[in-house]
Amino acid sequence: MADITRRLGWRHLRGAPTAHIRHHRGGTLLHDGPGTSFWFRALTAALSEVPVDDRELAMTFHARTSDFQDVAVQATVTYRISDPALAAARLDFSIDPDTGVWRGAPLEQLGTLLTETAQQHALDVLARTPLSVALVDGVAAVRERVAAGLDAEPRLPATGIEVVAVRVMALRPEPEVERALRTPAREQIQQEADRATYERRAVAVERERAIAENELDSQIELARREEQLVDQRGTNARREAEEHAAADAVRAEAEATRSVRLARAEADGVRAVGDAKAQAQAAWLRVHAEVDVATLHALTGTRLAENLPHIDSVTISPDVLTGLLAKLGAREPE
Repeated sequence: MADITRRLGWRHLRGAPTAHIRHHRGGTLLHDGPGTSFWFRALTAALSEVPVDDRELAMTFHARTSDFQDVAVQATVTYRISDPALAAARLDFSIDPDTGVWRGAPLEQLGTLLTETAQQHALDVLARTPLSVALVDGVAAVRERVAAGLDAEPRLPATGIEVVAVRVMALRPEPEVERALRTPAREQIQQEADRATYERRAVAVERERAIAENELDSQIELARREEQLVDQRGTNARREAEEHAAADAVRAEAEATRSVRLARAEADGVRAVGDAKAQAQAAWLRVHAEVDVATLHALTGTRLAENLPHIDSVTISPDVLTGLLAKLGAREPE
């Protein structure tokens, strides 16, 4: 929009560098060009402002494929007005001399022209394409067909319009159809995920089995070694017992030999003592046999007195003394 200032019945217009200004007065072109600045009278001036910058036109429309499926097309057309004079002659770009606002809607007219032209070519190419192919290659096919159709459209050059670029962002079916199309892919993805899960579980089970087998082998090897250890311990115990038994046998034999020797020595000693005692007794008997009876009685009394305990006093009653004297008197005649 042009910047217009009012001063005492005059108007001053200052245009932007991207806006082409055309000023007519009385049918005569006085100012023509982008970024112009001038004074004018509102009652006699005819002004038009044509944008010459690149414009983006976003469009969304529906089409039908060859298998009667509705699809939504999202595209963007970049264009610019290459001939402002021709565009101002074909479309109403006039502005209000007081406010600088367009009196009409020229850009909407351009948008309608571009949208209908692009939609016509997109519908034409999609009508001969099945949905499955359109979803795979439809974006490129629609973009190329729309770009070619806009370049070949005679109304655009006649209006001073130049198409810079065409972009197709998306080509999508209806939500129900899209969900139906997604279902096999989702099922396949789920199957792949399940297969990966099963394979992962199988690998985990195989690893667990290998670990269990290793542990079992380790336990078997450990049991075998324990068995060998037990056998070795038994062998060692038997050997130790045999050695202890042999040592005990040697010790017992030595003890027996020593005991026999001691017994023999004791027996010899006892025998010698017995012989000596017997000889002494025999000699004692022989001596006593040769001694008379009175001497024996004296020796007997002496020996008896030696063996009697210590007696401080002895009381002999008359009866005992009479009996003893009687016995002595009776034995003397013998």
